Amino acid sequence: MKFKTIEWRGDCVRLLDQRALPRRACYIVCKDASSVAEAIQKMAIRGAPAIGVAAAMGVALAAKRSRTLRPALFRQEMERVCERMRQTRPTAVNLFWALDRMKKVWDQRLNFDVEEMKERLEAEAIRIFEEDREVNQKIGENGKVLIHEGDGVLTHCNAGGLATAGYGTALGVIYAAWTEGKRFRVFVDETRPLLQGSRLTAWELSREGIPTTILTDNMAGWLMSKREVTLVLVGADRIARNGDTANKIGTYGLAVLSKWHGIPFYVAAPTSTLDLSLVSGKGIPVEEREPEEVTRFAGVRVAPKACRAINPAFDITPHSLIHGIITEKGIIRRPFGKRLKRMKEE
Repeated sequence: MKFKTIEWRGDCVRLLDQRALPRRACYIVCKDASSVAEAIQKMAIRGAPAIGVAAAMGVALAAKRSRTLRPALFRQEMERVCERMRQTRPTAVNLFWALDRMKKVWDQRLNFDVEEMKERLEAEAIRIFEEDREVNQKIGENGKVLIHEGDGVLTHCNAGGLATAGYGTALGVIYAAWTEGKRFRVFVDETRPLLQGSRLTAWELSREGIPTTILTDNMAGWLMSKREVTLVLVGADRIARNGDTANKIGTYGLAVLSKWHGIPFYVAAPTSTLDLSLVSGKGIPVEEREPEEVTRFAGVRVAPKACRAINPAFDITPHSLIHGIITEKGIIRRPFGKRLKRMKEE
């Protein structure tokens, strides 16, 4: 990628501030775990895999800054940091998955040398970062067969390098197909209310020289009726055992439209996004964000003060509307239940 979403620099974590894009590319330097947590909560960094990586690095940063040499106190300190990270964004399961991996590093040993533990936690955070990039590349390679010459690919929100440690999930599929030499068009939903599509995805694709057309969220049905869309690719923040998928608000509507128009609808996500503890999407917590994100646009109020607004950040797409889930281990198609469980355990 021609940019770096997140970097571990030993004594700090450097994050590309996605709130400023596409006007300018600027970075936030987080010198402690609290700063990382705030960056996640305020969406300076976003995207399920990316916030998992950021949270892991935040824990490693807290470990390095810890002054205690007593294992029991160190463990308590790290537990508090993990709990703070867990409170930032409730829907994306990668966040909790990454924190659980970090927690296992000190849980595996009752007694440990604190300095050695600091090194182990740093190594684990870097490993999570590197694994995410490798996984994204594999998702791209597995999914590129779905894109054909001359296709019109529609995507929603941002599931690219900005949402991961690099390369992306849904956009990773697009990048892999483009690199192979296939030529096609990409349609990008603007993705209200924070415009992750028009601000972030369009920015990424244009930097890679991929033809991109931005449309408002309510244009998708019309475009599909004109037969200009041949494939829909989206990311995921959490996938339940039966294949029900949580993704950015508006994804469910796209899936319904795709079903009506006979257009294949695919989800691209790493296996770390699978949550087999949930039987269905009904158990997925949906984050509710501030209503001002809806009633204001670029800081200017665009709705009457007397009006209320709702602002769910995600919706749940039923598995029956999903053609397949593209993972680093292959493409899974319906019925998802046993296949997802088998893939997760491999």
